[in-house]
Amino acid sequence: MPKNKGKGGKNRRRGKNENDGLKRELTFKEDGQEYAYVVRMLGNGRLEAQCFDGVKRLCHIRGKMRKKVWVNTGDIVLVSLRDYQDEKGDVILKYTPDEARNLKTYGEIPENAKINEDDGGDEYGDVDFEDDDGDGVDIEDI
Repeated sequence: MPKNKGKGGKNRRRGKNENDGLKRELTFKEDGQEYAYVVRMLGNGRLEAQCFDGVKRLCHIRGKMRKKVWVNTGDIVLVSLRDYQDEKGDVILKYTPDEARNLKTYGEIPENAKINEDDGGDEYGDVDFEDDDGDGVDIEDI
């Protein structure tokens, strides 16, 4: 049996975000790439993204990003387009909200794009329990 060297097992880095606070250089799109807004997560490393060129694509999260970079609904991502399938793509980078705002100021993504504004509600819409005057609904009235 080999002696433990004191560095820990295969899960020793599980809870650590080693490059969490680092500022990284802003990556712009190149030929064959497009910015996209994540519409919904489909599971199994796939998602549906609305690209800013007007096409809704089924995208696959690349293996280097899986279980390391968490992509959620409402995120701005960089999608690599496929030459042979226009309706599919691969997510190669997730932008932080600050980076997405910088892309908007540079004019890379449209001004009307929502940046990481997931409403947090269910897919059927939020229920609003307020009257027109804003004082709420009284349970006694029901």
